[in-house]
Amino acid sequence: MVTPAVALGLTVAVLVGSAAVGVWFSRGRVGSVEALVSARGSVGERRLTATLVASVMGVWILFSAPEAGASFGIAAVVGYAVGEAVPMLAYARLGPRIRRLIPDGHSLTEYAHVRYGDAMYAFVLVVSALYMFVFLAAELTGIASALSLVAGVPQWQTALLVGGIVLLYTGYGGLTASIVTDTVQALIVLPLLVVTFAGVLLALGGVTPVYEGVVAANPSLLDPGFLPGLQFGFALSFAILGAELINQTWWQRVYAGDGDDAVRDGFRNASLANGGIVFLAALFGLVAVGSADIVTDTASAGYNADVALFVLLEAAFPAPVVLGVTLLALLLVVSSVDTLFNALASLVTVDLVRLSAVDDRRLRLASRAFTVVVALAAVYVSLRARSVLRLFFLADLLGAAVAFPLLYGLYSESITGPGALVSGVGGLAVGLAYFPDFRGVLTAVPVVGDALPAADPLYLTSFAGAFCVSTALTLVAARLSSAAFDLDELAGAIEQIDDAAEPAD
Repeated sequence: MVTPAVALGLTVAVLVGSAAVGVWFSRGRVGSVEALVSARGSVGERRLTATLVASVMGVWILFSAPEAGASFGIAAVVGYAVGEAVPMLAYARLGPRIRRLIPDGHSLTEYAHVRYGDAMYAFVLVVSALYMFVFLAAELTGIASALSLVAGVPQWQTALLVGGIVLLYTGYGGLTASIVTDTVQALIVLPLLVVTFAGVLLALGGVTPVYEGVVAANPSLLDPGFLPGLQFGFALSFAILGAELINQTWWQRVYAGDGDDAVRDGFRNASLANGGIVFLAALFGLVAVGSADIVTDTASAGYNADVALFVLLEAAFPAPVVLGVTLLALLLVVSSVDTLFNALASLVTVDLVRLSAVDDRRLRLASRAFTVVVALAAVYVSLRARSVLRLFFLADLLGAAVAFPLLYGLYSESITGPGALVSGVGGLAVGLAYFPDFRGVLTAVPVVGDALPAADPLYLTSFAGAFCVSTALTLVAARLSSAAFDLDELAGAIEQIDDAAEPAD
C-alpha cells in the first residue's frame, strides 16, 4: 500500500503544478474585476471546447457515474451520457442568443433581476449558488474519499489541500487562470481515461470475462429494458439537464468565447465529448460489479458503489497504478473546483456592483474573500457527506425546477416575475414531495408530512415531476399574462463591471 506521506507529496506536486500554470498564464491579463470574472471575448473554439469538457470532467465522473452504472446498469449508463450531452447542445443555441440580448452580461442572476424582478432574482440566486456549492462539496468529497481508500490519507487533509491551493491561483487569475488550466488538464486527462479503461479490460482478461462476471453477479444490469435502470436513466437525463441550465459556469464561458460561432461550435463539440466521457466512466461501475466486491445497498455499512472504480482498480492493479489513477482524479477535481470558485465569485461580484458603489479594488477583495468562505464551508460539508451521487441529486433537483421558468424569459415577452417564481416553486414542491433523500425531515412537518405521496427511490417522479410541472406552469402563466416585456431592454440595463464600478482610489 502506498503510504499517506507519498500520496500527500504527489498530491501537493500536482496541485502546485496546476497553480503554477494558472498564475503564469494569467500574469498581466487580469487588471480589472471585469477580466477576473468574465475573460470576455478571449477564447477561441478549440480552447472553449477544452474548458467546457474539463469543467464538466470533475471527479464525479469517476465516482457518481460508476456509482450509477454499478447500481442500475446499462440503461443508467446511457441515461447519464445523454443527460450530460443534451445541456451542451442546448447552450449551443442559448449561448448566441444570450450574447445578442445581453452583450455586456456576466451572470444568470443579473439577467434574472432585470427580467423578473427582486423575488425571482432572490430565488434564482439561492438555487444557483446552492447548486454550485453542493457540486463543489461533492467534488471534494470524491477526491478525499479516493485518497483515503487508496493511501489512507485523512479526508480533511486532502480537502484542505485541494481547496486551499486551487483557491490561491483562482483568486489571483480568475476565469483566465481557470480556462488555461482546464485546457492543459483536458489534454492530459482524456487520453489517460481511455488508457485506464483499456488497461482494466486487459488486466481482467478482455471483454468476455468482464461480461461473464457481470452476468454472474447481476444479469439484469446488462438488460437495456431493465425497468429500474430505465427509470433511473430517465431521471438522470431530467436532473442533469435542469442543473446544467442554471450553472453559472456556462454563462461565464458564453461570454468568454471570441464570437458566436466559437460559442456555438464549442458547445457542440463539448456535447459529443462529454457524452462519450460519461458513458465510458459509467461503464467502469458496471465492470466493477462483475470483477470486485461492490455493495450497492445504500443502507449497508459496507456501501462502496460510490468508489466502485477504485475498488475495481485495487482488485486489478498494484498500489502504485491505483495511486496514479487517483492523481488523474485529482486533476479532474482541480478542473471543476477552480471553475466553481470562479462562478461563485462572479455571482457575488456582480451583485455588489448593483447594490452599492464599490471601487474596482474593493470588488476584487470582496470577490476573493467570498470565495475563501465558500471554500471552507465546502470542505466542512465534504467531510460529512457519504454518497457523491446523492449530493449531486440534491443540487440537480433545484435546477430541474428552476431551469425552464428562468430561461423561457429569453424568448417570451409575456412571462412575468411572479409567474416564473410560482412555476419554479411549484416544480420544486412536486420534486420534493417524491424526493427520497430528505424523507425524514419532510414527513416530520405537521400536516404536510401526512399528505406526502410515497417517495420514488429511483428519482424519476421527483426529477421529471419538478421539470415538467415547472415547464407546464410557465407556459400557462405566459399564456394568461397580458404583460409585454421588451427583451431589447436587457442590453441597456446590464453593463460591464468596469463601467458600473467606481474607479479605485
